[in-house]
Amino acid sequence: MGSATTQALAATEATLATTKISDLSTSRELFLAARTIGESSQLSGALSAWGVPGEARAGVAAQVFASLQPATVALVTTAAAQRWSSLDDLIGGIEALAIRAAALAVPSVDVEGELFEVARTVAVNPELELALGSRLGDASAKGTLIEKILGGRASEATTLIVSELVQQPRERRVRTLLNRALRLVADQRGRTVATVYVAAPLDAAQLTRLEGSLGQRYRADVTINTVVDPGVVGGVRIEIGDDVIDATVSSRLNDLRQRLAG
Repeated sequence: MGSATTQALAATEATLATTKISDLSTSRELFLAARTIGESSQLSGALSAWGVPGEARAGVAAQVFASLQPATVALVTTAAAQRWSSLDDLIGGIEALAIRAAALAVPSVDVEGELFEVARTVAVNPELELALGSRLGDASAKGTLIEKILGGRASEATTLIVSELVQQPRERRVRTLLNRALRLVADQRGRTVATVYVAAPLDAAQLTRLEGSLGQRYRADVTINTVVDPGVVGGVRIEIGDDVIDATVSSRLNDLRQRLAG
């Protein structure tokens, strides 16, 4: 991520922090804005031109999206006024605002957990991942497919996020999109996500102890997503951010084999 994009994200997130979000309408409109920019070469060119002052780019965005609610327009114009490292970063930045806005709209809904389950479903279903990630076919049809799959199984917020992301993948894998969304939701709620691989499900007491231990180590509230994997044999493997903590029996056996072979 370029320094320009880092600063632009900070500016847009600061604007979001002062925006009142009471429902999913802001998120829905932000996704619409991101998709509109991505689908219009003329608009995307106008909003990403480095030689044009930020105020002028913001003015273009304000005119194009004037029909949206004021809160959405304020967020989009703030994004348009920033310097981004690339057009893709601008679109991704507005998309990130949409995901964060969805998290703010439903603070009591476990969107992180639902996104994790969707990502796991996609991971074990290659045909579904191929259908959602294919460049062929109508984008809206992919959104409709997600709405049918998640109908009654996930919240409106999660369904919105997933259906919108698959309609504009921009050369990104579906699982990558979902994992990014999960991290954004957790970050918006002041939490860090840890994926824990175990041979058998952890009970409530074990989860509480693990959350406390990781929270103390990383100085943050930690949300744990558990993956039951018989290949682990015993122990636990933890992925949190860029860190991997592998304390599994299978890992120890593999280390032992390597020492014996060497």
